[in-house]
Parts: sequence; C-alpha cells; structure tokens
Amino acid sequence: MAESKLPKMGITMLATCHTLPPDRLAKEVEDRGFESLWLPEHSHIPSSRLTPFPGAAPGREELPDVYWHLNDQLVSLSMAAAATDRLVLGTAVTLVAQHDPVWLAKQIATLDFHSGGRVELGVGFGWNREEYEAHGNNFSDRHARTRDNIGIMKALWTQDEAAFEGTLQSLEPSWSWPKPAHDIPLLVGGGSGPRLLKHLFDWGDGWMPIRSPKGSFTKEVKKVQELAEKAGRDPASIAITVMNAPRTMEEIYELGELGVNRIVFTIWPQEPDAVLLELEGLTEIAESLVSRT
Repeated sequence: MAESKLPKMGITMLATCHTLPPDRLAKEVEDRGFESLWLPEHSHIPSSRLTPFPGAAPGREELPDVYWHLNDQLVSLSMAAAATDRLVLGTAVTLVAQHDPVWLAKQIATLDFHSGGRVELGVGFGWNREEYEAHGNNFSDRHARTRDNIGIMKALWTQDEAAFEGTLQSLEPSWSWPKPAHDIPLLVGGGSGPRLLKHLFDWGDGWMPIRSPKGSFTKEVKKVQELAEKAGRDPASIAITVMNAPRTMEEIYELGELGVNRIVFTIWPQEPDAVLLELEGLTEIAESLVSRT
C-alpha cells in the first residue's frame, strides 16, 4: 500500500483532574509519534439528567461521570501547546453555540498564534438540552446559532475591521487581535444526516464522524463523498477525521483507501498507569502500520 494512503493518527481522551495532566498527556502523545491530541468539552452536566445519553449501549446506559469531571478544553490545550513542539491541538468537539463567539474567537486565535498554527476546531451542535439551555438559549436554535457564531469568529480571524450579519447574532464593525497563525480548519462533528451535511458543505473544512463498530462505516464515508459532489462541493476539499478509530490494520488501511485523512484512537481509562499502558498499545499499532508502508 502506498504511504500516501496511510491516515495520520491521533489520540482523544476524556481528560479529567483524575488522570494525567494535559501537559504530560500531550508530551506522551507527541513523544510516541502521534500527530494530534483531541480533547472534548462539556461546560457542566445538569444533575436532572433529563436528556438521554446518546452513547447508551448495553451495560452503559447511564452517562459516565467523567462527562462532568472534564477539564476546560482550551485551558488544557494551552498547557498541551506549551509542552509540545509539533502536536496538532484539536477540539473534539467545541460546543460553539454555548460560547460567546467573540471571546471564543479570541481564545482560539491566541492559542493558534502562540502555538505556531497548530489548532484545528471540531465543531459540535450539542445533544444535552438542559446543558445547552443553561447558557440562555433555546435548544431548537443551536444549529442557526452555531452558523452565526462561526461566521462571527471567521470574520474576527480574517478581517482587520471585522463585521458579520447573522440570523440570530451579528457583529458590528470591530477590531480584535491576535489573528490566528493559519487558517484554522473547521471540522463538523457528527453523523451524516441532511442538516449536518448542509453545514458541512456550506462552511466546513472537514467532517469528524464517530465511527460505530455496528454497520458499514465504509458506506457512510462513500455516502458523504457522493452527496458532497451532488451539492457542488469537491469531496477532496473535505478532510475526514474518524473518531473512535478501529484498531486492526485491515480496517485502518481500508479507511486510508477511502480517502480518510486522519484516524483518532480513543483512550477510555482514567488511572494514569492504565492510560500509559493503553497508549503504549496504541503506539505498537501505529508503529506496525508505519513499518508496513
């Protein structure tokens, strides 16, 4: 298999205060040759637990408590940036509509500027109604608000005197620095439903699906590529980052042949020694893949 078909490889983890601190985790990931580290976020989890856990499965019906122990995403990635030289600093995902877009744009721009252009922004719409509405908005508006917030952020990143007119939110002509060191890729996180794909084809630079071991993920990738072409978008212009990556060489090679640009392995344990042990196993997989190209 040609070397160009092997996807880049990254790591994601639900990082809390009970596991490795972000700077050490990032250094361990970079030193083992992985290309990127991806951290998720939740501002909080209302204890009413009215919204069902979308990742529920037999034996895992309840939302794991790591979801409300998560460290702040951007503070953690800032620590990761300071401890590394090359590691891509990814968000998987940022719940953009739960943030003030002007502040979020400045935080991300500052991180990208001082890390030398290493940030990639995974964009999520959110699934937890009560978490979302605690930020003062209606759950039903999260897609429109995400689009507006992205528009405001891109304006602030690219225009000296930034302005944006949106449906729900707008930005009067404004100054804000620093500007990012590079064009920050926007990766739309989620499945392949029509509403998400419309956002992806309109303003996304990449698609970030969570691979399910059930069903044919290959069909999902081909479906998105075909729909992109029908929508007038060059499929090659949409970078694909697959979360919850498979761990067999055959499946990884298959994703590479499909045009997947990056795979991201998930680490579930929290206890530091267990994290390092799992990371060591993933390193062996990555090294075996590279040695066979």
